[in-house]
Amino acid sequence: TSLLLMAGIMVTVGLCRRLTRRRLRSHQRLCTFLLEMFSTFQICACTNELCLLGNVEPKPHTSLTLTYGFTVLHGLTLTGSTCNPCGTLQPMWGGGISVKMGGLKIGAQFVAAVLARVFMHFIWSLEMAEPHFGALPQGCSNPMQTTETQAFCIELLFSVVFQLTILRVESINSKYRVHLIALLITMLVYAGGNLTGAIFNPALAFSLHPNCFYDKFLSYSLVYWIAPSLGKFLILYVF
Repeated sequence: TSLLLMAGIMVTVGLCRRLTRRRLRSHQRLCTFLLEMFSTFQICACTNELCLLGNVEPKPHTSLTLTYGFTVLHGLTLTGSTCNPCGTLQPMWGGGISVKMGGLKIGAQFVAAVLARVFMHFIWSLEMAEPHFGALPQGCSNPMQTTETQAFCIELLFSVVFQLTILRVESINSKYRVHLIALLITMLVYAGGNLTGAIFNPALAFSLHPNCFYDKFLSYSLVYWIAPSLGKFLILYVF
């Protein structure tokens, strides 16, 4: 049921993106906002569901396989979208897009993060599948299983590794590039998923753990917002 749910989300998002391109091509800002919102919604909604499958046996093989598979599908179906505020900083820094357009994309990403969380809460409340039973969290689910300093360093390091890889594989054929990126993300999740969740995406982190930002805003914004953004700026400054 969870796999069918995620497949349905991807098909629906694909139809919405196609319709947006056809009908709103002349409205550039609105079209850009909706495309980025739909794409980020897909990633956030599917990742929320994947988190429920983390304890499915055999562990961690099932969750890692699903992470790799759906990351490949995201890469193939969401071309042209960054779905990550840190990724939007690169064209803004290089002058590829204006600050206003970059802010519009980042706003769309956080709007999508909230919508995905609300949507998944509604789906979980229906209890259509076994993992949905009791899935509605009470307060912060506490993804940080280490000290704040170590969590900050882990998210910073993962962001640097991920963003550097993105820059290095730009010249590779897209059919192979998505598999390399998916393999890297799966390896990072395996290495640090039990410590911080290995998110390195501010919008996705806000969608997965909104209550944590409400309860401990300073700590979680430092680890899941500032650390990935700082990693991106380090890459941009050096390279």
